Amino acid sequence: MNIYVGNLSREVTEKELREEFMAFGEVTSVNLIKDKYSGQSRGFGFVEMPSASEGQAAIDGLKGKTLKGRTLDVGEARPRSDSRGGRHYSVRKGGGFGGRKRQRRY
Repeated sequence: MNIYVGNLSREVTEKELREEFMAFGEVTSVNLIKDKYSGQSRGFGFVEMPSASEGQAAIDGLKGKTLKGRTLDVGEARPRSDSRGGRHYSVRKGGGFGGRKRQRRY
């Protein structure tokens, strides 16, 4: 079972998160999502547990629990969709005048 964990403090480590979930069963993996430029935690992550019953017990046991001053938001992770939503716009080069510069008239 893949579990979403949100509202994490930036100081929480993968080891600490693993320990919180290990109280409910075996933990396969822990993945904190980090900003690609700064390397800081983005405040959420995912925990994988092989057993659905242990995963549900962890969700029920940790939802609303405080960890490092933040109340955890825990739930079953939804599958990632192909589209991230929103509209995609393309940039048209050349200023819309067929690549020619517009002449000024005085």
